Amino acid sequence: MKPAAAEAEHKTAEEFRAMVPKGERPTLKTISRISGLAVATVSRALGDAPDIGSDTKDLVRRIADAIGYVPNRAGVRLRTGRTNVITLVAPAEGDVINNTAKLTNSIALELRGTRFHLNVLPWFPDEDSLRPIKYIVETRSADAVIFNMTEPEDQRVDYLLKRRFPFVTHGRTKWRDKHAYYDYDNKTFMQLALKRLAARGRKNIHVILPPSNQNYAQDMYRGLEETAPLLGVKFRVAQNVDSDKSSDEIRHWIKQRLSQSPGIDAILCSSSKGAIAGLAAIEQQGRVLGDDIDLYSKEVIPVLKMFRKDILVEIEDVSKAGRYMAQAAMQQLMEPDLPLMQHLEVPVESGGDPKAH
Repeated sequence: MKPAAAEAEHKTAEEFRAMVPKGERPTLKTISRISGLAVATVSRALGDAPDIGSDTKDLVRRIADAIGYVPNRAGVRLRTGRTNVITLVAPAEGDVINNTAKLTNSIALELRGTRFHLNVLPWFPDEDSLRPIKYIVETRSADAVIFNMTEPEDQRVDYLLKRRFPFVTHGRTKWRDKHAYYDYDNKTFMQLALKRLAARGRKNIHVILPPSNQNYAQDMYRGLEETAPLLGVKFRVAQNVDSDKSSDEIRHWIKQRLSQSPGIDAILCSSSKGAIAGLAAIEQQGRVLGDDIDLYSKEVIPVLKMFRKDILVEIEDVSKAGRYMAQAAMQQLMEPDLPLMQHLEVPVESGGDPKAH
């Protein structure tokens, strides 16, 4: 390391900031002046070039953070053909309890300290899901994309595979062997849920699933269909409502089913929103949770036990999913010759740490 750089290494963030004239926009040249390193070296250090030493990279990043340096995306794209942006395409959800915020936070934390930055592009369920994906690819506004709510023959996956554009899905598709993904084994979740309810003596279960076109809803149904006959229990999936409907709609339909079929002794949900709506319907019908009826649900944010301790809960760790998908996206961009990262999280009956397939 050059003498000037060695001297800069011992300066504080406050000292770095003091070296930037008031009103000046920090640039690569600013970092070069403060560090004593060549502009090219600074640029390569920020780009995590393999031939730049870790001490030099740490110094350059420390100065960049201290003075508030923000890369000129247009310049980066012109020089490298890359934006150093990974975009999460997330559904615009109206309900407070959803996994988007947790997923976004975990991806952002994993990208922190790397060359990559996270953008979030919302799409609305009543729109064509391919629209935001095509926008990213056609405008080259990102180097890779992450998205969820996959379908078995997902048009977004088909489109991206044909264009060889890097992507990661939260959920699997029929082309799962060809793309990176992180998924939760929802078939096993349903099998374990039925076993637990059957062990508590429940025989007549009403189920609220996600929209039937989504891959994880179909996995859930297979788990129900294969396991219920083995346990001697009956289940009925709600036909007029799914977990993406409003809380009021879910509550209304569960209340109606409980009124029409008082023999229902368990409600099985795939989301916290559905569980809270189910709880309201159960109590409005005068049923006693944990006594003559059970409520079982999966959740990504541990809140249900705060409402009622007798709700039966399975936690899906979305933070782990976010971290993994960020790593999978970066690997495709930095080490494209490596095998695609693919992970299936399988819940276990004991309630311990999930095992991976």
